[in-house]
Order: sequence, then C-alpha cells, then structure tokens
Amino acid sequence: MGKHLVLVGGGHAHLTTLSKTADFVKRGHGLTLVSPSAYHYYSGMGPGLLAGTYEPRDTRFHIRRMVQERGGAFVQDRVAGIDAARRLLKLHSGNEIAYDVVSFNIGSGIRLPADTEEGPWLVPVKPIENLYHAREAIRARRARPLRLVVIGGGAAGVEIAGNLWHLARSCEARADIVLVAGGGLLDGWPIRAQDLARRSLTQRGIHLREGERALAFRAGQVKLESGAHLSCDLCFLASGVAPPPLFRQAGLADPEDGGLLVNDCLQSIADPRIFGGGDCISLAGARLPRVGVHAVRQNPVLRRNLLAALEERPLHSFRPRKNFLLILNLGDETGIARRGAFSGGGSGLLHLKHWIDRRFMHRFQVSGEAKDLRPGI
Repeated sequence: MGKHLVLVGGGHAHLTTLSKTADFVKRGHGLTLVSPSAYHYYSGMGPGLLAGTYEPRDTRFHIRRMVQERGGAFVQDRVAGIDAARRLLKLHSGNEIAYDVVSFNIGSGIRLPADTEEGPWLVPVKPIENLYHAREAIRARRARPLRLVVIGGGAAGVEIAGNLWHLARSCEARADIVLVAGGGLLDGWPIRAQDLARRSLTQRGIHLREGERALAFRAGQVKLESGAHLSCDLCFLASGVAPPPLFRQAGLADPEDGGLLVNDCLQSIADPRIFGGGDCISLAGARLPRVGVHAVRQNPVLRRNLLAALEERPLHSFRPRKNFLLILNLGDETGIARRGAFSGGGSGLLHLKHWIDRRFMHRFQVSGEAKDLRPGI
C-alpha cells in the first residue's frame, strides 16, 4: 500500500524530488507540496533581479505546475505547527495534513531587532520577491534623489549595494547608497576578496560604514551603535539570517541556531519520518554556511532518501564539500570568486556566474516558463 510524502516548501533542495514526482506516483505513493506561493525564486539570481538584469520569469520555478503536471497535489498555505507524534502538519488556514514522511525546505529569514517599525520602507532581502518590488519602487521614484541603506557586510549585502548602484544608473536615478557592515566587509573571506569588494563599491561612490551595527529601524531612520541616525527612503536588510521558529516549537531544532537538526542522511535526529534540506536545516557535526550550493547538492540525496524512507530501504549519506565555488555579482559587470583560500575578480567571473545560474534554471524550469530560456550566456 502506498504512503504519503509531504514536501513543505519548493526550495532548491526539493527541486529534483518535484521534477521526479511521477516516479513516486507510479510506485503508488502520494506526493503533496505545501507552499505559500506557486513559484520559487532562485536566490542566486536575486541581485540580478534587483538590478534589472533579469525579470521575474527568468529567476523562478513554477513549482505548482511542476508537481501537478506529474500527478502530485499542491496546497497553497504555510505550515504553522508540526505534530510529530500524530504525523500531522497544522496549516495557517486551520487545516491539517497527515503524512507518512515529510521534508522541509523552507529556507531562512531575516531576524529583525526588537526595536523595529516595519513598513514598505524596510526591505528584507528574503523572500527574493521583495527585491523585485523594491526595484519597481525605485524606478517609480527615480525623478527625485533617493537615500538607500543596506544593512549587512556579508555576501548578500555587498551584492545588494552593488546592484542598487547598477539599478540607479540604468534608470537614471540619483541615489545615495550606504552599506552598514557591522562585522566588517566580507568577514571570513580572503583579504584579497575584501579589498576587491571595498574598491569596487567605494569607487562608485557607495559609502561604507564598517564596524557599526544597526540597533533600531523606525520610520525611515536607522539608528547605529555610535548614536548616528541614517535617514533613508528604503532600507535593505541583508544580515541576521536564521531558520524559522517552527522547529524550536516542535522540539526538532538544533539548540544553537534553531535549524531542523538532521543527520548525514538529511533525516531528523529526533524523528526518522522527518527530513529537510537547504537553509532551514542544521547538519549535526558540521556547521555549514547557509549558501545555495549546499541545497543544490542535497537535491539527489534527498530525493533518494525520501523514496527509501517511504519504502523502508537503507538511506544514503550527504557529504558536503569543504571547498566550493562562490561568485558574487558586484553590479559593475564584474564578479568576485572564492573557492577555499583562492579569490579573484573580473568580468569573466561574472559571465561564468550567469552561465551557471542560467544552466541551473534551464534544468528545472517547466512548461511555458522554460521556453524563453536557453542555456549559456
């Protein structure tokens, strides 16, 4: 007798499973995808979406169509709670879904300080769709000078600041851009990469405030530790990424970072019927940086293990690579690459990033949304 697999979230680590939905159905199993949106946006192309290099159709997967056309079911909702003892998911709508095996790929979000006044002026960089809406808002206001602040000196903050400059230039807007890098610029990256990023940003007039942390966000004002206040029309939050509280509430979380604590088979330590991948998990014994490359490489392992769990067969191990390639889009037609201790910069690296991203999109985009895309640069 077939069993029921529920996928929560259509992120990078679930894409292979979604594309192979028919394999599960042919073996007599049911597959249901629960997601708040019919689309999943690829985070690696988010800065390009902000800059206008890409349009939404270039950067998203139609996950509802992907699962339904292959015989699965789609539920547009969010999971509000996990009842592991009864194998039930409680949804925001008030409905419940029963599962035999469940897998989570719901990403991470931006943690807001307690002293935060939310509003349209505050733009968390996740979900990625926020960047498109911010792009259109900037284009609509381009007739007057804009004050733009980016919080976070990591890879996301550097890419957002650089591509805001690209956007302003392309739509002939006057923009004053400030990047607040409380922990320094590209902390943990090779010094050469830090120097390349700093030079690229400052040469374009982007103001860096390194070593100053943001304490409060209130009505177009960012308060810094130094006591300074930055006025802004839009403030982009690109720091403080964390998994959602769902797993802590269910007693399934890593006590330190709150991610779903899993073993090397991507299986919950606390419950063998629960799996997960991507930014929302914490791999026991290995602190993985929350970057998309790990989620992409978890794809085939997670698909095999979900089918094996349904059919009570042995599981496969996921082995993360220590050295992997990361390329940042600086928004000035150049990129910065890092692989282990190696780093470098140049236009060729950005072309390589575009090629890698477009190839990945072409692999998983489906039906009408794939027809406009061709592999290559």
